[in-house]
Amino acid sequence: MQQVTSIYRTAAGRDRIRRWCEEQLTAWPVPHDRRVIRAQAEDTHVVSVGAGPVTVVFVAGDRFSSTAYLPLLTALAQRYRVVAADIPGQPGLSSDEAGTAGGRLTWYGSWLGEVIEKTTAGPVVVLGHSFGGAVTLAADHPRIRGKVAVSPGGLCRLRITPRVLLAFLAWLVRPRAASSRRLLRILSAPGQEPRAELVEWMTLVARHARPVSSDDLVPAAAHTMPVVVASGHHDVFLPPERLRAGARQRIHVDADIVPAAGHLVTDEHPDLIAALVARLEDQWR
Repeated sequence: MQQVTSIYRTAAGRDRIRRWCEEQLTAWPVPHDRRVIRAQAEDTHVVSVGAGPVTVVFVAGDRFSSTAYLPLLTALAQRYRVVAADIPGQPGLSSDEAGTAGGRLTWYGSWLGEVIEKTTAGPVVVLGHSFGGAVTLAADHPRIRGKVAVSPGGLCRLRITPRVLLAFLAWLVRPRAASSRRLLRILSAPGQEPRAELVEWMTLVARHARPVSSDDLVPAAAHTMPVVVASGHHDVFLPPERLRAGARQRIHVDADIVPAAGHLVTDEHPDLIAALVARLEDQWR
């Protein structure tokens, strides 16, 4: 039997991360609703914002809460109803149990299907970033009309250069603003300065959390719905040719490459990501 433990090092650390999320949502000037649902038998925190006949269901990346994507959620809410769900076993406001999924991407895909079932009524576009992109590609529900996977995992093995590895280890070993900022700069396009809120978040996560995700690859298959895969030209994990090859081989889709962006393209260009969703919507209408 898979042992289930908390992803947080201490109860105080758990409370500190959750308090940060709650403070960010309280300060967010966009009207929104919050609630906790059960999906795959795990408490799942969801934020709902905006209105419209189409719902965009958003899934955050590894080591991120949806609260760290408020600029993107704001851009999406100008046209759509948006539901942002924190993944159980990731830092944020959902269940803190590690090991429940057993590292299986199929578990996360089923979890997202249950989120859709319990939070939506009409047509849905699922949008995921990084690890959330892999979850998006693994999801299946009859309301899904299209998928947008941004800087997605699950299509190919990530490239980990010595520079990235050293920055990642420094962030883990000495969790402070300077190491968080250095890592975020590497994950961004050259010359981009990370938001102060992301620096705070990454520092808290390194200090207090032990996130659990999956390195599964998405099963190779053609999708019967429109799928958009996009990533930044300067993505250190997913160089354009590697991502394009993985997308073509596994899901038969050509990847869009954003010129002035890195792995954090969702934060660098939130309006562009919203435009990708609109382009996908146009494909089925």
